[in-house]
Amino acid sequence: MTDHLNVSDIVANVCAQHTEAVFGLMGNGNAFFTANLTARGLPYISARHEAGTVAMADAYYRASGKVAVATVTYGAGFTNSLTALTEAAKARIPMVVVVGEAPTSGPRPWDIDQLMVAQGLGILTLTVAADNALRVSEEAWLLARRERCPVILSIPYDISSEIAGPQEPARQQQHAARATANLELVEDVAALLNRSKRPLIMAGNGAVISGAGEDLVKLGDKIGALFATSVMARNYLNTPWDLGIAGGFARTAPLHIMRSADLVLVAGASLNAFQTRYGSLFAEDAEVIQIDELDAPTNPRVTCFIQADATLVAKSLTAAVTPVNDGWRILHPEVVTPSFSHEQPADEFAGDGRLNPRAVAQQLDSLLPTDRTIVQDGGHFCGWIPMYCQAPDPRGLMMIGTAFQSIGLGIPAAVGAAVARPDRTTVLVAGDGGALMALADLESAIRAIPSGVMVVFNDAAYGAEVHQYAARGLDDTAMQIPEVDFSAIGLAMGAKGVKMRSFADLQVLKQWLAAGAEGLFVLDVAITQSEVADYMRESMAPILAAQAFAGQ
Repeated sequence: MTDHLNVSDIVANVCAQHTEAVFGLMGNGNAFFTANLTARGLPYISARHEAGTVAMADAYYRASGKVAVATVTYGAGFTNSLTALTEAAKARIPMVVVVGEAPTSGPRPWDIDQLMVAQGLGILTLTVAADNALRVSEEAWLLARRERCPVILSIPYDISSEIAGPQEPARQQQHAARATANLELVEDVAALLNRSKRPLIMAGNGAVISGAGEDLVKLGDKIGALFATSVMARNYLNTPWDLGIAGGFARTAPLHIMRSADLVLVAGASLNAFQTRYGSLFAEDAEVIQIDELDAPTNPRVTCFIQADATLVAKSLTAAVTPVNDGWRILHPEVVTPSFSHEQPADEFAGDGRLNPRAVAQQLDSLLPTDRTIVQDGGHFCGWIPMYCQAPDPRGLMMIGTAFQSIGLGIPAAVGAAVARPDRTTVLVAGDGGALMALADLESAIRAIPSGVMVVFNDAAYGAEVHQYAARGLDDTAMQIPEVDFSAIGLAMGAKGVKMRSFADLQVLKQWLAAGAEGLFVLDVAITQSEVADYMRESMAPILAAQAFAGQ
């Protein structure tokens, strides 16, 4: 019965049937909706900035595979959420974002055209009315899951508390058929695989979602291929022939092998700049075959594109290819040895006396609990942890911000990851620039994370800009940040922590871990500005070389 329910109640009832968590910040536009959810006891985690609500819901999905709700009010609440919304859209993260909207009678002086703004971001908005709130709310959930995207569910302010009355029935949800491949294309790709002498199979997050891992391994075993993954699919492929993360976070020995492949079969990976190491991952003459459910290839290096479900294509290719008895693997027996890609411990200090971030990452890998969820903000520092710290599975390491090239979403994202996996230690990794940007939700992290470590790689600068632009001769005044002690800020808010200037300072963290690791520990690491991440060094090499040549 809906006779006594208002419009916000109808929307809340549908959301409560589809999710186990809501991340929000209450305002006039979503007060009735939010109150319905909190009154019924649905887990509700309040952010302190609207961008945090969406970042929390984003990380909740990445850590659990479950879709969450984010909710903000209209106007400034909505605009504050836009960076996190765009990141979720570009990363293809399903969520339902319930927002307040201008009244149906027309905009007030403080209202904006939210529909137009969302369209500019490539995000669909569904607006409810008094008689269709049930149907439209169900459609939002269907679209979010089916299309793997955020969907905005908008409630006009003047009907948010209006009695809903009889509702249009919800449409029968149809399960979307898995995209099947063109058989001729499959045969063509099988022929390419049969001709290949050095095939590499690269799996991405799309392969994880499709469940294609086992079938990709079977295909690779049949043709003697080696494997690699995107950072989002790390440790997904159950095979000793996995070279590890491809692209900017690859280690030296595996990277050389990847670059010698004459054919790369890419399943469900976006082939963005990081994954392709700024275009240098593939040999110039390598065939690059991409399998994805998107409408078109995502990188100009793709020579053959199959729009289809990765699992179905892998099965079809396995049936079509000719078995190889020896092949490429014989040339690289070292891949299956424990020492493969092992690197010597880095020096503790750089030349300026500050800590070497590579060495810090190596120390953290051995020190932090192995059952962990690593949440990385965006920034130059993100090159260290994926290279030197292990994650238990693909959902144990997430990169928040890289899809939109943003920083400042890591702190609230850690909250969403911790709510999704409270059984794991949440390890938040941020730079000082991004951490300062998101300080409002440090309180949220201290309040909501049952066991977590916040690692701030603090170089007292916007490191990416220093290495991209100061290195080219630009004045670096605006790139520098007066050094902040984030451990002191954390202590003031109720966390534990320490300012780390040497490995000896890790003793405080060790004691906290030994005592039960309850709450949040803030480790502010004073790192050098002189150490450049591998992925950035390679991206800048052509520019610096051209600049040096021009100066001759």
